[in-house]
Amino acid sequence: MTVIAVKAGREAPAGIGFFEKYLTVWVALCIVAGVALGYLLPGLVGAVAHAEVARVNLPVAVLIWLMIVPMLLKVDFASMAKVGTYWRGIGVTLLVNWAVKPFSMALLGWLFVGWLFRPHLPADQIDSYIAGLIILAAAPCTAMVFVWSALTKGEPNFTLSQVALNDAIMILAFAPIVALLLGLSAITVPWNTLVLSVALYIVLPVIVAQVVRSRVLASGGQAALDRLLARLHPISLLALPATLVLLFAFQGGQIIAQPMVIALLAVPILFQVYLNSGLAYLLNRVSGERHCVAGPSALIGASNFFELAVAAAIALFGLQSGAALATVVGVLVEVPVMLSVVWIVNRSKGWYERGAAVKQPG
Repeated sequence: MTVIAVKAGREAPAGIGFFEKYLTVWVALCIVAGVALGYLLPGLVGAVAHAEVARVNLPVAVLIWLMIVPMLLKVDFASMAKVGTYWRGIGVTLLVNWAVKPFSMALLGWLFVGWLFRPHLPADQIDSYIAGLIILAAAPCTAMVFVWSALTKGEPNFTLSQVALNDAIMILAFAPIVALLLGLSAITVPWNTLVLSVALYIVLPVIVAQVVRSRVLASGGQAALDRLLARLHPISLLALPATLVLLFAFQGGQIIAQPMVIALLAVPILFQVYLNSGLAYLLNRVSGERHCVAGPSALIGASNFFELAVAAAIALFGLQSGAALATVVGVLVEVPVMLSVVWIVNRSKGWYERGAAVKQPG
């Protein structure tokens, strides 16, 4: 999602945009619009669904790129040189993002979807729902964390360097982690499609964004980049609801038949967010990291790169799959649950700083 730009050494505005603030409302409206579209224009929806090449839906792929590339234009990979400055927070966030979150989500998916909620969900979609939850948790958030960091008065240099490092790791780690966990869940992994998804939705957008970023900065500096981002901002904002409308158009029949599906799928996502944000926050406190680093570390540790998750789930399992629906539920709950984590982090600052927090300037 397109959000406020942040660059090293400059504090982001401590606010959340109107669109981002009411994201859950827009997603709810997209549910209504998508279901209505699928019901009223089934022929058109079917034609869009079949516009595929190598299992990649072309209209959705274009929309995903319109969301991802502007976001990646904000990331300065040169900021990874600063990771040593915040080694405690960086270490904690990497541990939670890559060694805990995907695996805890797989466990929570099996516990809730595969066992507790199984009688209330479509039997033929159980494995697909679990796969979608795993895909959602396998990639850490890249864009919205800049907003969460600003709301917790987080250290902007830490946030930027952590995001850049996570993006670099994601290129190599996303596919193996997803394949491992899908295999453990007894789900057949279409390796060709998974590799294609990584190339199409991670590697190529990163390359394109960094080439464009470097050329724009070389020719016009930061002001030119800011103008480009401002022009792309409305397009990127429109791409998200357009993608969701399409997804819900394809999922309309299932949603009408099983209205409780979305609520049930939200439960493991909520558990995952609070579990991993709490773990990251406590580990930072124990390690002696400053609160201005611990806050964004906890939020990065808990949030998900839902744009990538939606795209990967569609490519791997199809537009009408339970996996695609599960990743969309992640979009639905993203803002309210993360704002609650921001509230907890801010309210507990006094308690946090009575721990072993290192006292450093700033």
